[in-house]
Amino acid sequence: MTVDKGRVERLTRELLEAIGEDPDRPGIKQTPSRMAELYAEFFAGVGEDPAEPLAHTISVTRGPAPDTLPSGAVLLRDIRFRSVCEHHLLPFAGHAHIAYLPGEQVVGLGALVRVVEILAARPQVQERLGEQIADTIAENLDARGVLVVLDASHGCVTMRGGRQTEASTLTIAARGVYTDPVARAELVTLIGMTVPGAGTSRA
Repeated sequence: MTVDKGRVERLTRELLEAIGEDPDRPGIKQTPSRMAELYAEFFAGVGEDPAEPLAHTISVTRGPAPDTLPSGAVLLRDIRFRSVCEHHLLPFAGHAHIAYLPGEQVVGLGALVRVVEILAARPQVQERLGEQIADTIAENLDARGVLVVLDASHGCVTMRGGRQTEASTLTIAARGVYTDPVARAELVTLIGMTVPGAGTSRA
């Protein structure tokens, strides 16, 4: 899906008028076009298939280099992401940590990053974002377990309301063997976080 930049420009101009501003004032005359470019970037994931990056896998048993493939979990830490909260259209940003226990397939690490980027580039809430990342990996990769931990700071918490500038939100989504808190304990330690046992995980 392509963002309708012309419509975003018109609506931004109308919004400026609605708050009592002059959209032709020199300082904000270019704001509608800037907003159109910004929204095209922030919402590029709307309608995009997050499973597509996982289409190219490597067989654990058939190679091309079986001796270099993992015998345990694959953990990718500190994936920077940013998204937009669908409640107030304010940004939230932080780090995603993804682990999966391979079955017959592994995938390039960049593919995991792309899954996060696609799903984050749409109106979101953090809890659902983590669940969607976990589902996409679990359903499209032969993984015996998937763990997704998101740690993010939200504009709707830091810049409005109570304005808790140091607050961050931690969510967990687990699939397969990692729905067991004992099984995921080692990964949580490797991530370097103190994560509640229950979190927001589900089978």
